Amino acid sequence: MMKLKFAPIINPDACRPAPKPVRVDLRKVFLFGTAMWAVALVVSAILLFAGVPALRVLIVCAAGTVIGVMMLIWEHFDRWDYRRLGAD
Repeated sequence: MMKLKFAPIINPDACRPAPKPVRVDLRKVFLFGTAMWAVALVVSAILLFAGVPALRVLIVCAAGTVIGVMMLIWEHFDRWDYRRLGAD
């Protein structure tokens, strides 16, 4: 027989404490994503110059690359704040 535990619903004090959030290095994630968008941008530019109608794809890849660079800049300043506040 399966035993259900309703204590946390009835009594919130019976809940286990939430785990601490894990610090993730977003620079690696953003750098990898931006690099993939940049590769796709180069490929779509080559396709466009080869005569394939890939202008929309080129625009989307350019936007992805620009957003990725903006996220890398944001992460740089976000980490700078953590270092400045001594949280790192």
